[in-house]
Amino acid sequence: MKLVEPIVARHAELTEIRRDIHAHPELAFEESRTGDLVAGLLQQWGIEVHRGLARTGVVGVIHGRHGPGGRMVGLRADMDALPMSEHNQFAHASRHPGRMHACGHDGHTTMLLGAAQFLAAHRDFDGSVVLIFQPAEEFGGGAQVMLQEGLLEQFPVEAVFGMHNMPGIAAGSFALSPGPVLASNSEFKLRIQGKGGHAAMPHLAIDPIAVATQLIQAFQTIISRNKAPLEAAVISVTTLHAGDTFNVIPDHCELGGTVRAYTRETLDLIETRMGELAEGTAKAYGARCEFHFNRIYPSTVNHAAETVFAREVLQELVGPEQLIAQAPIMAAEDFSFMLEKIPGCYAFIGNGDGTHRLPGHGEGPCLVHNASYDFNDAVLPLGASYLVRLAERWLARPAGVGL
Repeated sequence: MKLVEPIVARHAELTEIRRDIHAHPELAFEESRTGDLVAGLLQQWGIEVHRGLARTGVVGVIHGRHGPGGRMVGLRADMDALPMSEHNQFAHASRHPGRMHACGHDGHTTMLLGAAQFLAAHRDFDGSVVLIFQPAEEFGGGAQVMLQEGLLEQFPVEAVFGMHNMPGIAAGSFALSPGPVLASNSEFKLRIQGKGGHAAMPHLAIDPIAVATQLIQAFQTIISRNKAPLEAAVISVTTLHAGDTFNVIPDHCELGGTVRAYTRETLDLIETRMGELAEGTAKAYGARCEFHFNRIYPSTVNHAAETVFAREVLQELVGPEQLIAQAPIMAAEDFSFMLEKIPGCYAFIGNGDGTHRLPGHGEGPCLVHNASYDFNDAVLPLGASYLVRLAERWLARPAGVGL
């Protein structure tokens, strides 16, 4: 590996920063302490700091050897935690019950800080590097809010690059591919209105639970019989609420869940068919149904040229044997909003198999969104080095020259 040596030399400092952020997790749009920490370090390193986008977002701008002006490239990290309790008991475990950095955003933020410190100290490039510390990735669509509030108008970057850790991929390896790498995320809710009655006299009632059970099965026929077989998509009913006691047929039932897909055409099909099935099934049973479908995040689609560019940077950094193709997964990510507006690439850095965790970790697997997860500090210099080389190499390209 050809890591940036000054970053490697600060490994212990980066680890301390990461564990401090981990111990003080903050939820979407509440990342005040994290934002203060990030802004304070950037200012300490002589970096121009902008605050206020999406409430708690922080943007740093590092100008190259010739000062302001010229081309810009963006590097993005997310800062928020999840509303869940941590099972780990080591010294840097969350100090706030019900909040945990269970997805590695503490590591993402720290890797971008490591890159920022080096770039600010050397500035061996023309143009500017825009450091985007984004709030509310998990809930709230912080990337979309930053865009709506003028991120690209204030900082017109040519391209943007992001990264996420991936448990199960060996530390020291990266995965990236062009095209869809993460799915869209949509939520649906249904309220089925029937007619309540005595459980011993169902013929005098209209049972909304019977309608719900038919719909839960019928929705899966969209996946198996309406959607093209080679198009990936998932419909999951995850909530079902009805009734208060054992001998009463309730008058209504509510259910909800999530839909994941890669293409807008497939998502359009699923939404249409779900609405038709909900209305038709309810009508067949003499009930009524209210159906609501909310598109949260679009799918994350890597641009081909920028992915090739990122792969070339990584080949020089870690070697081609450490690069693997990222098979698309059905999780979602609001970096997708940025990739809809400007070219870029979202890569995955290996987080290992969990053996890096300190004594006192929970008994569960080291998977994201798991109460026993912890980011692998061993990869901090690697991720920071990747971001540095991305920015330097992007700005070294002659203006107007294609990838």
